[in-house]
Amino acid sequence: MSSFKFPVINPLLHSELRLKIMVALESLESADFMYLCQITDSTRGNVSTQIATLREAGYIEVSKSGGLGRFSRTRCRITDNGREALRVYEEGLRQLFTQEIPVEGSEQVINQ
Repeated sequence: MSSFKFPVINPLLHSELRLKIMVALESLESADFMYLCQITDSTRGNVSTQIATLREAGYIEVSKSGGLGRFSRTRCRITDNGREALRVYEEGLRQLFTQEIPVEGSEQVINQ
């Protein structure tokens, strides 16, 4: 039996919208909620749901300022934990696409 295993890919970051949000926040100090909606081409409801998921995982911090309800401003910032999760996710994808796959029933490997 082969000991070969594919790298584990973080399913939380493997969602297209969550990944876009994380990549945007990784390169910015922080970002306004509406800006994230704009650059991801997503609705407020979808972005809000994904931000809540990322916040619960400890990958981002969310702060509100400037008023009540729809007049408040929501800003998001990636955490150190989020940066590390994104780095590990990226490395896992690199390994997935570059690792050698053993030929079934032999010690040979196929180079990709």
